[in-house]
Amino acid sequence: MTYSCEDSMNYQGFEGSFMGDASRISDDACLECKICWYVYDPAEGDDIEQIPPGTPFTQLPEHWRCPQCDGDKDQFMVTGKD
Repeated sequence: MTYSCEDSMNYQGFEGSFMGDASRISDDACLECKICWYVYDPAEGDDIEQIPPGTPFTQLPEHWRCPQCDGDKDQFMVTGKD
């Protein structure tokens, strides 16, 4: 089962970034930093790290970190899109 921005808020018991299982994350899933609440939206990408729009969270480079607080990728949780 995968979760997108629209339905991920309804999933109970999904803790952490994705428990290390990238197969649970759909390509359009938004993930939120649990430290500063920055939301990575694949539709927007990340201008700071020159990540193009359309890049799923699971395909971000290993060195990618939160552009607001420098948190690790494992600090991100699946979230709903505002």
